[in-house]
Parts: sequence; structure tokens; C-alpha cells
Amino acid sequence: MNNKIQLHGTIPTELAGARLDQALAKLFPQYSRSQLQTWIRTGAVTTDDQVQTQPRQKVVADQKIKINATLTVTAHWEAQPIALDVIYEDEALLVINKPAGLVVHPGAGVPNSTLANALLHYAPELATVPRSGIIHRLDKDTSGLLVIARNLESHHALTQQMKQRAITREYQAIVNGVMVAGGRVDAPMGRHPIQRTKMAVVA
Repeated sequence: MNNKIQLHGTIPTELAGARLDQALAKLFPQYSRSQLQTWIRTGAVTTDDQVQTQPRQKVVADQKIKINATLTVTAHWEAQPIALDVIYEDEALLVINKPAGLVVHPGAGVPNSTLANALLHYAPELATVPRSGIIHRLDKDTSGLLVIARNLESHHALTQQMKQRAITREYQAIVNGVMVAGGRVDAPMGRHPIQRTKMAVVA
């Protein structure tokens, strides 16, 4: 899916002398710096109607910025009317209580009937957000809360917070048997060597 992007702005005095990509990241925080750099290099950015192709180009105060670009969303997922347990929502995000048994997004062997398909039906605007706004995932058989970015600005902000570990997640496990004492597993985790859909303690 391709979406035409048209942005306009003016370089404020406090950004004079900054790199073009840095200035654009301040003016248009809803887009990642790497995305903005790509648009610069492909000639989609002008300053005072002059095409710029160098992210390191210095800007000056009061320059008029225009961006005429195409935002490509690679996923082509179908909207499907699947019931969602919405815990919270506003214009920036959704918090969904995912039930056990629901796959988060389409993949090998599961082309549809996923959370991503349900989200596109519930909030069609998510078609313009990468991965339907999903910034983290839970395994099919794990239930719990998922935060969904509802627009590009919140998607960028939330993914940055995930990378910086500013968002914390807490898991609860149900153990079959009798717990005779508290304990902690402090060991390296990785993909199970035989059952590739599971995780295990591995070297």
C-alpha cells in the first residue's frame, strides 16, 4: 500500500545550523529519522523550492521545507470482523486484551484471522501504519495486553520507547504441580533446537 505524503514547515531560529535530517526529525516527529533520510536522498525534500539530497546539508532560519513523498506500507492484510477486547483507546493508541489462541499477525501457515486482521476492521486508519500499529507481540497461546499505535507519530514514539526499554512488561506463568519454594531461572534463552515454535534454555 502506498500513501502520498505532503508536509510543509519552516526552520525555526533554534534549528539554524543543524543538519537537514536532524531539523526534519524535530519538525516532523511522526516519522523516523531513517525514513526522512531516505526521502532526502531520493529528492523528495526541498528547502526554499531547491531539491536537497544530502542529509548533512545545513539549514538556515526561516527556510521553507516541503516534502512530497510516498510512504510504503509493505503488509497487505485483509480487514476481518473479529471481536476485540479493547481495554483503552484514544486518538494515539489502543490497548487490546489478546486472548489465548489468537495469532498476532499473519505469517507462514496463518494467512488471516489474526489480531492484525481484526485491528484493520476495527480501525481502518491502521492500514497506513506499519504492521497495523502492532509494536510488540505475544505468542499465540499467551493472553495479555498489547499496545497498538494508532498513527505514525505514536508508532515512532512507542517503537523508540521499546528500543530504549522505557516500556516494561510483566508476565505471569501458571505452573502445573506444587511449588515448594520460590526461585529464579537465570539462564540463556533461545529458540528450541527441535521444536522451533518454542523457546528453551540453550547455550
